Amino acid sequence: MNAGFAVVDVETTGLFPGNHRIAEIAVVHVDPDGTVSNRWETLVNPQRDLGPQHIHGIRAADILHAPVFGDIAHDVMELLAGRVLVAHNVHFDYRFVSHELGRAGLELPFEVHDCLCTMKLARRYLPGAGRSLKDCCDSFGLNLANAHSAGDDAEAAAHVLSNYLRMDSGNPEWFSALDRAYFSSWPAVEPKRRQPALRRPAGEPQTHFLERLVNRLPEVAGPDEHNAYLAMLDRALMDRQISVSEADGLVALAESLDISRSTAEQLHIKYMISMLAAAWDDGVVTTEEEADLRVVGNLLGISQESITRGLVAPVAGQDEETGAAVQSLVLGGGDKIVLTGEMSRDRNDIEADLRAAGFVPHPAITKAVRLLVAADPDSLSGKAKKARSYGIPVVGEPYLTTLLRG
Repeated sequence: MNAGFAVVDVETTGLFPGNHRIAEIAVVHVDPDGTVSNRWETLVNPQRDLGPQHIHGIRAADILHAPVFGDIAHDVMELLAGRVLVAHNVHFDYRFVSHELGRAGLELPFEVHDCLCTMKLARRYLPGAGRSLKDCCDSFGLNLANAHSAGDDAEAAAHVLSNYLRMDSGNPEWFSALDRAYFSSWPAVEPKRRQPALRRPAGEPQTHFLERLVNRLPEVAGPDEHNAYLAMLDRALMDRQISVSEADGLVALAESLDISRSTAEQLHIKYMISMLAAAWDDGVVTTEEEADLRVVGNLLGISQESITRGLVAPVAGQDEETGAAVQSLVLGGGDKIVLTGEMSRDRNDIEADLRAAGFVPHPAITKAVRLLVAADPDSLSGKAKKARSYGIPVVGEPYLTTLLRG
């Protein structure tokens, strides 16, 4: 008995598999009679910048802990084995899947002309309806909830295929395609059946990094260790957000310094005390300063009630034990700043603004660079990786507003 069809969709970092990688892949099975059955999907760590994030909507924070394609290659091959590969615009998906499998030492036993394309078949079964996946879905009254999500796109295309099959169930082309796939020489694989990494729903909060610290560790950490932790905290808070990469770094540093969760919480309180002291230094806390304190408080896991109490009356002095500073990195005229990723504004305009403010836009990361501004602060671009290895702070694009305001 023929296995059926495997409808595939991939989201990628760009258009060309020689230069770009898969960032998300989904496979949905359709039985020979048109029944849509199994759905499998996962994010993939492309080990590079995610490219047009405004199109596919994948956040770097979501793929940091996702498997690389090599870890799921055998799983993908198992899902395809014996089945006709189908996609909407199959030339695109086939090239990427074939290329990624090839990097993992596997080869599909057929060429792209042996696959089926729901976009191409629309000319026959939906003449005049349009070629986009949404056009086809609309024609059959199907809901395409999250376009450019691999799982939803693959399932939508699977239901489009199912409708084609039912419209023309006796077409011998279906059976010849099924026979070719079933009797092809599929490579033997040992699937790992890795746990898929899925997109985090928009608005779902990230687990606070403090919750990932061990509650009880030997309390041997002293002031030097505290200062090292606070120095990293300074850098992480520069753009008033803690990215997943920065949270991972703080957790790893705390564990390496034997700083327990309870100690980290105390350090966060002392850090906030130092910020309150700085805000009260001129005798008044402005609305902007209060808003800033509350943002940092949320990031540090400090209750808003505690911050409110600190705003009632001036807080005296910096913390003497830790010497916590409000911000360890102060940028000045002539400092080199590098940009990475697809910004919301034209790159040339941003660089012009930086020059006008006295900074030096720089094309590459060197140890002389003071700051990397990324479209996504968890970026896996080569620049971001190099910056982190040099200890150069990586901040998100919104920080530019603060920076240019001076």
